[in-house]
Amino acid sequence: MRSGRSTSRSRQITADHWPGFVDALSSLLLVIIFLLAVFMLAQFFLGQAITGRDEALRRLNSQIAELGDLLALEQQANLDLSENLDQLQATLNQKSQALAEAEARALDAENRLGNTGASLEEEREISTTAQNQALLLNNQVAALRQQMAAIQAALEASEARDAESEAVIADLGKRLNAALAQKVQELARYRSEFFGRLREVLSNRSGVEVVGDRFIFQSEILFDSGAADLNASGRTELRKLAAALLDISRQIPAEINWVLRVDGHTDAQPINTVQFPSNWELSAARAISVVNFLQAQSVPGNRLVAAGFGQYQPLDPRRTAEAFRRNRRIELKLTEK
Repeated sequence: MRSGRSTSRSRQITADHWPGFVDALSSLLLVIIFLLAVFMLAQFFLGQAITGRDEALRRLNSQIAELGDLLALEQQANLDLSENLDQLQATLNQKSQALAEAEARALDAENRLGNTGASLEEEREISTTAQNQALLLNNQVAALRQQMAAIQAALEASEARDAESEAVIADLGKRLNAALAQKVQELARYRSEFFGRLREVLSNRSGVEVVGDRFIFQSEILFDSGAADLNASGRTELRKLAAALLDISRQIPAEINWVLRVDGHTDAQPINTVQFPSNWELSAARAISVVNFLQAQSVPGNRLVAAGFGQYQPLDPRRTAEAFRRNRRIELKLTEK
């Protein structure tokens, strides 16, 4: 009887716990659904903000191009006005010289009129003609001066417009530079996060370091001596790298045109084999091997660049075994195209 009562009581306790467990599981499911909804809304608004900023950047580029064209037209107009001004100045000089000659002739005629009475009428006619010529030249000079004043005013107005256009272009240039700087800062933030994750997954491995904006593998980790085929250790380390790169690439906005540049470097000791006639071929082949492996790990090919530098970019210029070891390396750099 006691055994039967104990069994019945145990079943009753188990039955009492089951509804509470279901309620807790339901609450947890609601919290997860709520968090997923918040995350999707945040992604949507972030995408809208990035799209708006890119549209503003395209408008700025278009405005700069239009203002550049207007500035070129204004500069050509200024050049034409300057040429007209020079021509009018030359004409004015000629007219002024002619006026001076006419005044000299008139003065000479008046002097001769005072000295002789025989040719008084003739001298009067000469004097009248000279005076008429002087009056005509004065009128022409006045008209030329008015034209010069109008051209000068037009030139000053054009220069004012040029100054205003240059100020607008300078402002747009500052805004464009600020937008580009923001893009660079965004990529720098993702680069820092990427290198931070690489430090975590590769922190226990010697021969791996971060120098500035580059992540460096010593060649001995990835390749056997004189070879460009990845060894087992190298494939293991590059799988970790590919996983970190794929993870961080999902967070980089699509408008940031990033690439992972893989640079191959050798030491200064010469190599001359059938496969690798020089260090150029060896460094390039190693960089290509890394790129091919990363692509095989689902890293998009359009996000990868391979380059070989041979022995011409050493970290340590000394000719010692330690310097040679440091200079044999693969460098990774997350950058823009």
